[in-house]
Amino acid sequence: MIFSRSRGSGGRHQKVDDARRARHAGDRRARDEFGSDNGERVPSATTGPYDVTAAPDGVERLDLGSMQIPAVPDVEVRVQAAPDGQVQQVVLVSGESALQLGVFAAPRTEGIWDEVREEIREQLAGDGFASEEIDGAYGTELRSQIRTPEGAMDIRFVGIDGPRWMVRAVFQGPAAADPAQAGPLAACLEGLVVDRGSEAMPVREPLPLRLPREVAQQAEQSDGTDGMAVVTDEQAPRQA
Repeated sequence: MIFSRSRGSGGRHQKVDDARRARHAGDRRARDEFGSDNGERVPSATTGPYDVTAAPDGVERLDLGSMQIPAVPDVEVRVQAAPDGQVQQVVLVSGESALQLGVFAAPRTEGIWDEVREEIREQLAGDGFASEEIDGAYGTELRSQIRTPEGAMDIRFVGIDGPRWMVRAVFQGPAAADPAQAGPLAACLEGLVVDRGSEAMPVREPLPLRLPREVAQQAEQSDGTDGMAVVTDEQAPRQA
């Protein structure tokens, strides 16, 4: 696993910006996320992403605070963190494919993926990229192809509404063009655990992520070299 503290863009895998429009910010922050429990949307109990209250036991996971990533063979976890240790980006890499993960606060009474997906589509269109909605394992997904310095890259946006949270997953590369090639990355998404916490947060606010203490210490020690800390599966701190 690679934990990066560099301020770069995260290598050849393009960082996809948060799909938040300033023109909607006031309305979003005015929503009351402590409304009725009725209508709360929860992922399937047989597969994740799981809320922390329903997560299965006996699974090794990398604990990043609000997000716990299951240990899956052939998947490398790359975490980009600010100098203060706050995690800015989480990308899983398997072969030529990648999966960027983000988790956000949401209301109790409604999911927000439909709205977020439309805004992503508008953003892509504004940048000159066509997109199409497709049916996927978690409902409606959004697929597109964008230009990068390395050439054209397929991307596929997946959203999962949970109890007061939303996971946004962005597949990149072959796993985006063909879900059948997602393999280990899809397994990571299926086993993901979200710990929303009980505090009030504005809708769409990113949930706080942090490096495990051991990894943060190793990253600090690496600042004088290349800004990278490499952690093997045996060294990586995990929560069972």
